[in-house]
Amino acid sequence: MFRSQGTMVIFVSATEIPVLAEVPELEAEFARLRFAHMDHETALALGEDLVRRSREKGWPMAVSVKLGDHEVFHVALPGAQPINDNWIRRKRNLVELTGEPSFLVGQRLAAEGKTLDDLTLSEVDYAPHGGGYPLIVGDTVVGSVIVSGVPQQDDHALLVEGLSALAG
Repeated sequence: MFRSQGTMVIFVSATEIPVLAEVPELEAEFARLRFAHMDHETALALGEDLVRRSREKGWPMAVSVKLGDHEVFHVALPGAQPINDNWIRRKRNLVELTGEPSFLVGQRLAAEGKTLDDLTLSEVDYAPHGGGYPLIVGDTVVGSVIVSGVPQQDDHALLVEGLSALAG
């Protein structure tokens, strides 16, 4: 803690990340979830599919799909909370910065015993938790899909189900 002229500034380190998955498996999964094309209609279909899957599971999800700088799909199902939108923002920031799934980044950090501090990133703006995935056509990131509402490994699993179905 640092105190200066009556103003208190507290420095807090990033939260330790739990190991929940094997990094090589996540990397292999990421390598196969690429697409031949991704347009507005495909992005909408992905969002709708994730909503359908969430409803079938009874999960209170918020779902967002973005192409470039355009959010083309955003739904908050019953039970989702405003905080889920903040989780979406933070996961998306990490996906856009790294070009990798947020769960992969987080699990890589966890396996190495590191936190966001080691990347000089703040938890205020970045979340190394499951639920964020880049949309990649060929080798180019063209957008992202983000979900929030259940434990991070389930957020991630939902995305993988939807992306795998779309990839065929």
